[in-house]
Amino acid sequence: MKTRVLSLGSLVLSVACSSPHAPPPPTKRVEVKETLHGVEFIDPYRWLEDQESAETRQWIDSQNAYAESIIGESERRARFRSRLGALLRQPEVGFPRKGGDFEYFTLQRASDELPAIYRRPASPEGEVPPIDPAASYEVVLDPHPMSSDHTTRVDILSLSPDGSYLLYSLRDGGEDEIEVRLRDLQAKVDLPDRLLRALYSSVFFAKSGEGFYYTHRSRKVGPRVRFHRLGGPVEEDEEIFGDGIEPTSFLETLELSDGTALVFAVNHGWARSDLYYKELTGDVIPIVVGAEARFYPQLHEDRLYVRTNLDAPNNRIVTIDPKSPAPDRWKEIVPESEDVLAAFTILEGKIYASYLQHGTTRIAAYALDGAPAGEIPVPEQVTAELRGAGPGRAFLTMTSFTLPPSTYVVDLKTGERKSWDERVWDVDPETVVVQQVRYRSKDGTEIPMVLFYRRGTETDGENPTLLFGYGGFNAAQTPRFDPMAAAWVEEGGLYAMANLRGGSEYGEAWHRAGMLGNKQTVFDDFLSAAEFLVDNGYTRPEKLAIRGVSNGGLLVASAFTQRPELFRAVVCGFPDLDMVRFYSFTETNNLPALLEYGDASKPDEFEFLRKYSPYQAVRDGTVYPAVMLTSGDKDTRVSPLQARKMTARLQAATTSGRPVILRYHPKAGHAANYGMPVSRTIEDMAMELAFLLGELSPDAPES
Repeated sequence: MKTRVLSLGSLVLSVACSSPHAPPPPTKRVEVKETLHGVEFIDPYRWLEDQESAETRQWIDSQNAYAESIIGESERRARFRSRLGALLRQPEVGFPRKGGDFEYFTLQRASDELPAIYRRPASPEGEVPPIDPAASYEVVLDPHPMSSDHTTRVDILSLSPDGSYLLYSLRDGGEDEIEVRLRDLQAKVDLPDRLLRALYSSVFFAKSGEGFYYTHRSRKVGPRVRFHRLGGPVEEDEEIFGDGIEPTSFLETLELSDGTALVFAVNHGWARSDLYYKELTGDVIPIVVGAEARFYPQLHEDRLYVRTNLDAPNNRIVTIDPKSPAPDRWKEIVPESEDVLAAFTILEGKIYASYLQHGTTRIAAYALDGAPAGEIPVPEQVTAELRGAGPGRAFLTMTSFTLPPSTYVVDLKTGERKSWDERVWDVDPETVVVQQVRYRSKDGTEIPMVLFYRRGTETDGENPTLLFGYGGFNAAQTPRFDPMAAAWVEEGGLYAMANLRGGSEYGEAWHRAGMLGNKQTVFDDFLSAAEFLVDNGYTRPEKLAIRGVSNGGLLVASAFTQRPELFRAVVCGFPDLDMVRFYSFTETNNLPALLEYGDASKPDEFEFLRKYSPYQAVRDGTVYPAVMLTSGDKDTRVSPLQARKMTARLQAATTSGRPVILRYHPKAGHAANYGMPVSRTIEDMAMELAFLLGELSPDAPES
């Protein structure tokens, strides 16, 4: 493979004669020719991959200014900003964790930009009093003074067994990397023990209290589990496990209750995992290695309870004695059912299993021997999560398109539930409709889709419609409260969410039908959803917008490059776009995603990647919809260079006269929900909605 600069082309502008918009800023072309597996590619914007060059920074500034000039200030944007502010500036309460004589939790009051860490005296046994946002609690760590732009966030990682120390993370903006710091809670100072900025997981104090375990995930050598002894130099931390595990894998660690042994779960992408057991003074013992299945373990009374899709595409629960782990000694506790077993927890001697039933949650209880033991009732079209809340109690959190995340304390014996952090949307639920429909994809497969709209909406083809999808990484798209969707519907729009293959809504077969060489199936599912909305009178192409983020950004980019005439506007957030060169973005890349997408350095995988890779799919002279791309320097999971290059490529290629813009923030990244201030989130959402509605209803009155 060779790369060479061919020429410095002229500055390229793409302007349709009839366009009401100013042309985009000029972007130079420096053509780079590359040959991969005998196929030649020409990339005119490779120079934009250099994120730190003065020329790239100047280009980003001009693009941000252009995006602002296209959207502009308007009554519509101000209205979205105000409404999103009301929806998002609500108190956010974290679940309390006991440490010594105190309970520690995060709290973000309505006026705060970020959550802070607080503590209160530990509650009496069996009591779970709510956290009152109006109350005065002792501040443990407040991130607001840590950065002038409020983009530094702190989070609780672990508390020492005696409650003397706190392990917490420090995150800069939306990047995945964190620092890990150790705080003496009595002296109220940070100690020298510190893990420098990197990718970490499974950071927790050992049962002995002598130190803490952590997994350091390097993009070059892979994940490694280490132990840090308090007071010792980090450079001398003992490596416990991980030798030979590749950078394309994740690694999680569990500790037995007596602290004498560890269990390691090595996840190779999102379709396969291995389990290992190690006594602290012994060798590593494989539990299951090399099976084409996933294993998600939990420890209870030093037995492993494992959710697995081995011989069960919809998942089942088996128990394993980690000291005698041969598969012929496993015991099936909860067998596979028609519904997908999405998660489980063990509380008060019972297994509470959460199932996906056509995309919404059902929670069933079982005795530890697998005998049915009732259910936790959950309303239809609701996503629910159950977690422990102390003896005899559980937190039940529920959310839906019309219900902001609300938590209740459930008495596990009587079933009685009390509000703990209940929230409401200040719109009468009777004025809106949440409806699940089904449509046929290109290959005839039936796909579910949820529609959310104001009651009385007619199927006359005139509804501004926003279609959302994801379709990948075994991630189910379930009902949840989305402030953007709520604000869109209040403005008279229709919101649609399609449950595409590639997710986990219908088990592992559903997932694998949308990964690797089957990825085009996901795009077909999405395009068929758009066609269904048009064919059934919900909207028409001139009134149809699509939005996707991350893998969803790849989804919408593939959709509009394959069928540009089907859409009027697109928001493509933090996207993967150059799938031909994806494997080479090693410094800022989610390498495990190669196991989901494919690796173009391999000839057979290159063949299916190049057929849909959106960046290479852009064609000059095409009538593309209006497109808004978003990204930022702190996206260390999906290389932001892709959004920069795609913006330039589309601006040069489109002949529609519709704008192609880039909103780019230096602190934005994939973990934006964990690092960006709420004011920035409000502004970003308002800008996206104003862009979309302005394109779909350009002549609509502003108020």
